[in-house]
Amino acid sequence: MTKRPGILLAAGVTVAGLVTAAPATAETAARHAPDRLTWTDCPTKTYPRLQCSSVSSPLDHDDPSGRRITLALSRIPHTATTFQGPLFVNPGGPGGSGLSMAGFVASSLPKAVAAQYDVIGFDPRGVGKSRPALDCVPKYFEPPRPASVPDAPGVEEANRNRARSFAEACGQKYPDLLPYMDTVSAAKDLDVIREATGSGQINYFGYSYGTYLGAVYAKLFPERVRRLVLDSNVDPDGVWYDDNIGQNYAFDARHKAFAAWVAKHDSSYRLGSDPAEVEAAWYAMRKAVGARPAGGKVGTAELEDTFLPGGYYNGYWPSLAEAFAAYVNDHDEDALVKAYQRYGAVDAKGDNGYAVYSAVQCRDAEWPRPWSTWRNDSWRVQAKAPFYTWNNTWYNAPCADWPVEPLNPVRVTNRSLPPVLLFQATEDAATPYEGGITLHRQLHGSRLVVEQGGGNHGITLSGNDCLDTYLADYLAKGAVPRAKGSRADPDAFCAKSPDPQPLTDQAAPKSARGAESATRGSILHRLLGFRG
Repeated sequence: MTKRPGILLAAGVTVAGLVTAAPATAETAARHAPDRLTWTDCPTKTYPRLQCSSVSSPLDHDDPSGRRITLALSRIPHTATTFQGPLFVNPGGPGGSGLSMAGFVASSLPKAVAAQYDVIGFDPRGVGKSRPALDCVPKYFEPPRPASVPDAPGVEEANRNRARSFAEACGQKYPDLLPYMDTVSAAKDLDVIREATGSGQINYFGYSYGTYLGAVYAKLFPERVRRLVLDSNVDPDGVWYDDNIGQNYAFDARHKAFAAWVAKHDSSYRLGSDPAEVEAAWYAMRKAVGARPAGGKVGTAELEDTFLPGGYYNGYWPSLAEAFAAYVNDHDEDALVKAYQRYGAVDAKGDNGYAVYSAVQCRDAEWPRPWSTWRNDSWRVQAKAPFYTWNNTWYNAPCADWPVEPLNPVRVTNRSLPPVLLFQATEDAATPYEGGITLHRQLHGSRLVVEQGGGNHGITLSGNDCLDTYLADYLAKGAVPRAKGSRADPDAFCAKSPDPQPLTDQAAPKSARGAESATRGSILHRLLGFRG
């Protein structure tokens, strides 16, 4: 690929138009060792034992004497006599803040297990309270946006211009940072944090994109991995364009599962007892808000954003179904606006998350430059998966014009690790099941626990006792299921968690009702966020 004028290049070796990340060595992260961490109390009502700290890390790990950035940290300290070291936790993204994850994980694990670890959360470079934090275009998702599906004159051009202007704004605002916004740099940051704790090895627990971050860390520093838990696994062979195409099909399947659930509870929602009828009603609703945005805010793009979280977590289905039914049956636009504000609206934190998401994914790997490739692939996939395809295309479209040359993805295949524990739901949409099988095959000696029939993204510490027992046994004793079959086969299965019940179903046990109370599942999925 020919280098384009105006593209920012990081220091590195250019091979076939790609910048290859320099290999990590033990010396790279150790040459300028950070000071030991100083922890201060920063309690919250939910996590009264929470502590906070920060550490500096090189912006460019190949120039450890150069400019430094600051990484924000949180911790729930160990209390047991037996101390197993730091347990780093990451919610995914890229762009997700991990500061609240320490409190959540420590309070959700069995007390005897959590007490043996310093559970440490962190905001990766560019995120949240780490400095500098990215925000390329504030209020980029201000409603209503252009429609997603370009089936009317001018729609494709409007979306292309928005995405291109976002990429240009990022390049103009952060020309010194973008060359170092990538997963390899974030993994090396993680090793800086490890060293600052004084620990020779880490324990790591990552969800979603955090599985890829953990696998990359393990590739760079295999001797420094003690235990590694990866939940809802990124397919490392699809980073990132192909993985996003896979998502389009999987989210469409989850949307069909939502429609089937609504049809099953037709007595509550009156949208039809046939899933096809419910789907038709949803697409009719999308067409209606395209012609006249609900409340002047919820057009087609916002509607898709509102219902997308239901593809991550079925605990949202009852509330989404109520808004859906209120609009269709009662012409209640306010219900749809409230649902959008709850699930789809993007605030300043979301602006930061999207900037980091774009910066990391566009830098990590090559994306097609000819727009015709994106257009042709999107229409091809749209024909079979109409729920999410074009929305996802525009979400990632800044990568078609990103002002920094891409790196080569890390090949995470690894034969040098202790047993790794993987968790995967068979119907996960954000990280489809095949990715878990691929990572299981590539991490030799790993064990894969599958939630059979489960469709949520992020499945441990979410109320499934079977899954959580495997997790607790591993963190407590390093125990893993006995290997079964080939490396492409799961090693253990758990039954899926039950689907929710409508909010109005008072006959159902409280644990099965769909209200978003402070259940572990709802708390976890608020921390994991969407799109990552």
